[in-house]
Amino acid sequence: MTETSSKSIVLDTNIVLDLWLYLDPATPALREALTSKRVDWVATQAMRDELERVLAYPHIVLRMHKGGLVAEEVLAQFDRFARVVPVADRAPYVCKDADDQKFIDLACAYSCRLVSKDKAVLTMRNRLARVSVSVVSRFAT
Repeated sequence: MTETSSKSIVLDTNIVLDLWLYLDPATPALREALTSKRVDWVATQAMRDELERVLAYPHIVLRMHKGGLVAEEVLAQFDRFARVVPVADRAPYVCKDADDQKFIDLACAYSCRLVSKDKAVLTMRNRLARVSVSVVSRFAT
C-alpha cells in the first residue's frame, strides 16, 4: 500500500484533455488547485503514454490545430503538474474497461479521489468507496 493523502488525485485521460485541450468550463477549479499545489496529481508513465497516444488521434489533432496547440504543449502540462509514480498493484475491484484499470489501481493505492467521466469507472463508485476512493466526474474543492 502506498502512502495516502486526502489531497492526492488521479485524473483520467479525458479529464486531462478537458483541462488542457478543450478548456472545459467545468475545469477551472481543478486547474487552480493544480496550479496552487492544493492537490497532488499522481500518475504513472503508462498514463502519460496513453495521453501521448490519444493526442495523435486525427480528431484530437484537428482540435489542437483549431486551438493553436501541439501535442507537446499538452504533454508539457502533464509533465509540469503530474507526479509520476510507479505502477500500482491491482486494485481489489476490476473495471469492465481494461484501459481504465490503471486509473483505478492508482486511486486505490493512494486512497484518493479519481476524477473521471468514463461510464465504466463511474459505475464502480460505490465499490471503490469501500476502499476509500472517491470517484467524481467533476472536481470540486
